[in-house]
Amino acid sequence: MSLTLEALIEPLLHSPRLPEIAEALQVRLRDEAARRVRFYADMTDAEKVEFIDGEVVMHSPARNMHLIAQMNIQQLLTVYAVQQGAGAVRGEKCLCVFPRNDYEPDVVFFGRDKAATFTPNTMKFPVPDLAVEVLSVSTVSRDRGVKFDDYAAQGVAEYWIVDPDMEVIEQYLARDGQFELKLKSNSGDLTSPTLGGLTLPIKDFFDPQENLAALQSLVQGRSLP
Repeated sequence: MSLTLEALIEPLLHSPRLPEIAEALQVRLRDEAARRVRFYADMTDAEKVEFIDGEVVMHSPARNMHLIAQMNIQQLLTVYAVQQGAGAVRGEKCLCVFPRNDYEPDVVFFGRDKAATFTPNTMKFPVPDLAVEVLSVSTVSRDRGVKFDDYAAQGVAEYWIVDPDMEVIEQYLARDGQFELKLKSNSGDLTSPTLGGLTLPIKDFFDPQENLAALQSLVQGRSLP
């Protein structure tokens, strides 16, 4: 469980080196802010890049199973959001700007109010209401580490961690700035409060044929599952 801000600060308040620590942090933050400006200036839409803990993170090409899961989820959520006028769904090139870091989750959903602020030229998006990360060997530590903590702390209401190898999805819901596990399964249904109670069979996220059937049901206005 993540520590609260007060719990993190408390030990420093009693340190005789507090002024020295505070100055070192200010120097680090100024340097990090300058590097973030360069990141914005240098990034292009040809790459998937993130800015995490002051460093530029380049992403390598994904495996086929990763791409299938990402595509299936994005398709389902997009059709639902458009059909219901619920908001906007975007894919992995959507740069979400957090107070310190910049992420490009595999799939994100923004509710109506946030989506209403988007223009055709928007390149920096706000903190999403739902974030989905499909695990890979190179990203698992961040997806379960800094992203997990940052998403919860900055108001992401719901977070899905998807394991394409095991075909398992973990659903976390935010409570008091921390995530609580609601579901971890490779079968059954997932119900999303952030998406207005939308319920989807978990198999639809991994099986292209099941995904197609679910898409057809959504387009035709039939309830799922």
